[in-house]
Amino acid sequence: MAALHPPRSSLALRRITLLQGLGDACLEHIAAQCEWRTVEARTPVFLRASPGNEVYFLCSGRARTTTYSASGREVTFRDSEAGEHFGDLSAIDGEPRSADVVTLEPSVVASLSASNFIAMLEREPVVAMRMMRNLTHLVRSLTHRVIDLSTLGVQTRLHAELLRLARSAGVQSDNTARIEPVPPHAALAGKISTNREQVTREMSALTKRGLLRKEGLHALVVTNVQVLDALVAEARGD
Repeated sequence: MAALHPPRSSLALRRITLLQGLGDACLEHIAAQCEWRTVEARTPVFLRASPGNEVYFLCSGRARTTTYSASGREVTFRDSEAGEHFGDLSAIDGEPRSADVVTLEPSVVASLSASNFIAMLEREPVVAMRMMRNLTHLVRSLTHRVIDLSTLGVQTRLHAELLRLARSAGVQSDNTARIEPVPPHAALAGKISTNREQVTREMSALTKRGLLRKEGLHALVVTNVQVLDALVAEARGD
């Protein structure tokens, strides 16, 4: 990680979802406790099994939480946008990192030591409650993902991931959703435990069917979110 130090700013921390609602004095205090760094694109913030228990606030840029199997296949857990945080599991239980976090573009991160993070949770019950809700959401999301990986075929797993991305991007009044930037096929493959070639074939089939449409180099439009939802629901037996 590049050892560049941008100005410490409570304004930057105000954009962090976990810290929303905290007063200026509290944010100034946290900002002073953080170590601030600019990280170049495609650079690890930390690696799986590495020591360290700081919590990272992603003030700008994007990052990916991922890991690799023994055979070298990438398994992607999630992409983080500016305003999100990561590293909290090691801060809470003191164990080594459970995955890699790698920047997708130049990013500014502020890291807070585990002791200061825990002290903040004890001091700020609103943040502590938000943290508990985040962890609950994580458990539920991973439960759904394990069920999908165990019971659904590659085609439906891709449909489900595209549906998740569409909902995250926001479904429009005409029942379309614009995913931008669209993840590379290799990244999608890592999220649904398959290979890039299978993703490419399934994406092509959806495009021929009229459910997907490319827009420019970096955007993908789901032309009928309701139909995609119905395909996933039918495969799941909902």
